[in-house]
Amino acid sequence: MARVAAALIRVMFHVVAMAVPVKSLAGVAKVAFALINRRCLGYMDQAALGLSYTGTFCGDALVGAMAHSWRILLQGLTSLMFLCVHADEYVRPPPSPLVLVGHDKPSSHPQQVHISVVGANNMRISWVTDDRKAPSVVEYGKSPGKYTTLATGEHTTYQYFFYKSGAIHHVTIGPLEPSTTYYYRCGRAGDEFSLRTPPATLPIEFVVIGDLGQTGWTASTLSHIGGSDYDMLLLPGDLSYADTQQPLWDSFGRLVQPLASARPWMVTEGNHEIETLPVVEFAPFVAYNARWRMPYDAGDSPSGSNLYYSFDAAGGAAHVVMLGSYAPFEEGSEQRRWLERDLARVDRSRTPWLVVLLHAPWYNTNEAHQGEGDRMRRAMEKMLYDARVDVVFAGHVHAYERFTRIYDNEADSRGPMYITIGDGGNREGLALRFIKDHKSSHLSLFQEASFGHGRLRIVNETSAVWSWHRNDDDHATVRDEVWLESLAAAKPSLATAAGGHADEL
Repeated sequence: MARVAAALIRVMFHVVAMAVPVKSLAGVAKVAFALINRRCLGYMDQAALGLSYTGTFCGDALVGAMAHSWRILLQGLTSLMFLCVHADEYVRPPPSPLVLVGHDKPSSHPQQVHISVVGANNMRISWVTDDRKAPSVVEYGKSPGKYTTLATGEHTTYQYFFYKSGAIHHVTIGPLEPSTTYYYRCGRAGDEFSLRTPPATLPIEFVVIGDLGQTGWTASTLSHIGGSDYDMLLLPGDLSYADTQQPLWDSFGRLVQPLASARPWMVTEGNHEIETLPVVEFAPFVAYNARWRMPYDAGDSPSGSNLYYSFDAAGGAAHVVMLGSYAPFEEGSEQRRWLERDLARVDRSRTPWLVVLLHAPWYNTNEAHQGEGDRMRRAMEKMLYDARVDVVFAGHVHAYERFTRIYDNEADSRGPMYITIGDGGNREGLALRFIKDHKSSHLSLFQEASFGHGRLRIVNETSAVWSWHRNDDDHATVRDEVWLESLAAAKPSLATAAGGHADEL
């Protein structure tokens, strides 16, 4: 039924486009939407305050019925638009049911708590309260219930259609000691949380997951991650799969809170974070930027955009670059200019490991999302190659795939290893089919369409081990494992050798 509806809407658009100029049609639609939406929002705001909108009971009842009908209509059209947009994508297995986590505590009670690193010794604590007047403060210390320091921050809100977020708080605490457990409380209310700061030296272990969502598969992945220790989590896009249904952002924040409040979660955006629509023209990434603020304005290489940034880990032994697949990246773009500056300041004698994350993979032999990362690869691949990036992680394709070291579609031991790990547990299901005769098939060393997560353990300045853990019943099964040698330490003879499995040893 959805596909038939999508097809009918496309036909209708073509017919209307032939009869009415596009600019005129869009202009009329914008004016009509603004007039109706303004009235309905006005009623909703007044009703939330317990005030009359028209001054009469009957008038309020009539306008209220119209406003609620308008809300339901917009939500339905929004969902149908997404079906239309994605109708031609790779057809996946039936989706897994959502795991929706509710909130039944007082409005001042902090929820959706997550943390991220800021600079060398600080941590940002982010959370949401339904009470928009709750204080943006964090009390913390090294012993449970004994808070020796208090830090203050700020909060923001945003509105999307009829949805208005709670207060989204961001407070930076520190300086903190490395590899140390701190206990903290947000907003002088609610539960106590604990976090452990990352180490200041190697070794360090990163968990890497992509396309997470909030399904039964997601819950399994999070359970497996929490079963073993790690220092930091990296997520290359597609977090909540809210897709304009804003309450799903709240549910997602509550689902990941047990892990995200205890270890830093460093994320970048995917296509499901865009959440913009034609005609309506909501700014893209509104919810993502408000809720998941990353250290784009901190450190020695501020990017000026929450959609791409970088940070150091393990005292500078590793430099992690988070790129934006959905921010401009061509020649002359701000992202490209920033990346040039960022890579130029990396001293590989001090920083032997260089890791990059982005959403749409540059190399992919799966039938899903073929070629979607090609433009970005052509614009930026040489920069990563010249900088001797060690490994590039991507998501978007809902499967696991590991390539050899590559540059410009050829095996090259001086190029990065490319890994797709978009199998965190999204609601769309797995991308099951790989193309056997794809032009990059000879470069692909391991493929499997299963849910799971990965771990990158950087052991020392020269060696690291990557492992992929498949969700298998009650435990995470290690299905793929490979050792990497830092390209900063690679021997000249290896730099010119043909690519292959030996490149990763």
